Amino acid sequence: MGAEDDLLEQQLISRDPDARLMVQVRDDVVGAFETLVERYQNRLIAVLFHMVGNLEEAEDLCQEVFLRVYKARKGYRPRAKFSTWLFTIANNLAINHLRTKGRSHNVSLAGGTDSRTADAVGQYLTGREGTPSSQMRQAELADLVKDALGVLNEDQKMAVLLNKFEEMSYAEIAVVMNRSSAAVKSLLARARNQLREQLETYLATGQRGNVGS
Repeated sequence: MGAEDDLLEQQLISRDPDARLMVQVRDDVVGAFETLVERYQNRLIAVLFHMVGNLEEAEDLCQEVFLRVYKARKGYRPRAKFSTWLFTIANNLAINHLRTKGRSHNVSLAGGTDSRTADAVGQYLTGREGTPSSQMRQAELADLVKDALGVLNEDQKMAVLLNKFEEMSYAEIAVVMNRSSAAVKSLLARARNQLREQLETYLATGQRGNVGS
């Protein structure tokens, strides 16, 4: 490995505390892997749950993600933010799982959407600043978002979750999903339009429409 690669690695480690933690995992520092799991377990389960629509399967996939991380630890060299690498593994596992199960692209959200994700998507549609009246409507909007998310395909749903739930940039999502930044931007724009269509009546009038119908 050249000096340029060494410099890139050091820059990433200096900027990303989770990359530093993963290097400790690589070096078998006691407790480092447990700390990593604690930091990311709930976040991974939340995203995977909304991808596969089943909490037990999401938990199993989460365990598989961490198993792969642990097995790959000795070859780990930071090339991007740690979270980008981790969610790339999670995204690939979720897609393979859905294909293996033979499910449709529109996965049921019968298990529900947690409040943090619903709030994030609500902000995606109404704007983060919000007025007092829009904030008062946020709880009801979050309820409708649970149903509206069901209209997105797996790629759109993952892009929205990573963008608003994990606050990833277009470039980071592009790495996770193996697409160009322009493709991710287009994917998110289409997803936002679809969500707006589903929630159009509520956003315009404050009255519930036939979301998801």
